[in-house]
Amino acid sequence: MFFDSHAHYDDGRFDADRAELLNSFKQNGIDYVVNIGTNLETAQKCLELSEKYDFIYCALGFYPEDVGTISEDDILKLEDLCKSSKRVVAIGEIGLDYHENEVSREMQKIWFERQLRLAEKLDLPVAIHMRDSTADTLEILKNSSVKTGVLHCFSGSCETAEIALKMGFYISFSGTVTFKNAKNVAEAAKIVPDDKILIETDCPYLSPEPNRGKRNSSLNLKYTAQKIAELRGASLEHIAHITSENAKRMYGIKN
Repeated sequence: MFFDSHAHYDDGRFDADRAELLNSFKQNGIDYVVNIGTNLETAQKCLELSEKYDFIYCALGFYPEDVGTISEDDILKLEDLCKSSKRVVAIGEIGLDYHENEVSREMQKIWFERQLRLAEKLDLPVAIHMRDSTADTLEILKNSSVKTGVLHCFSGSCETAEIALKMGFYISFSGTVTFKNAKNVAEAAKIVPDDKILIETDCPYLSPEPNRGKRNSSLNLKYTAQKIAELRGASLEHIAHITSENAKRMYGIKN
């Protein structure tokens, strides 16, 4: 019933009950998960999970805060990992994050552009992280040759969503859409077309209401989907169906 388009089940916060949790998904209507890598170490863990569980696919990439010490050799290693398994369905999460300023903006741009070229070479979509960096992120995407991808955990304006949609990108909403103070997210969730909207957890982060503040998991997707259904005047079943079909189409998952 549900497709979690962006999760981090390699995270240590799942070490105590990972297998039990993942094995419960089928009976709870979780059909697919794309687990996201942020560096070479997590990429390997993502691959291992995708080989162990037939409903888990993976996206591999270097997160903006992980590019400070990487080299071209690391990009080549990432390319080899992507080529090593058909379970790899995207490059991500990649992008720009100007909030923490742990890595210089220029360094982030260099490696963001390099990973976009890798996605183009491998003909894969991209999962984009964009925090306090809207103008630069959109400009770099506009100037790239990447065909499609997703702005994950969208927190921007309707105007930003419309720009990304015109470039062929999907928009993914997380538990933040349920937060009372996230009015711009709610407004954007109303205007994204049926064929371009995705849902995600970004777990273990961003649990939706009524579980805000607790460890997140795909079992909470129903709350995000229900909120979006309310905002759009649609049924929960409709939102579950379209977001699942959109994710399968974007990630190229045929089964």
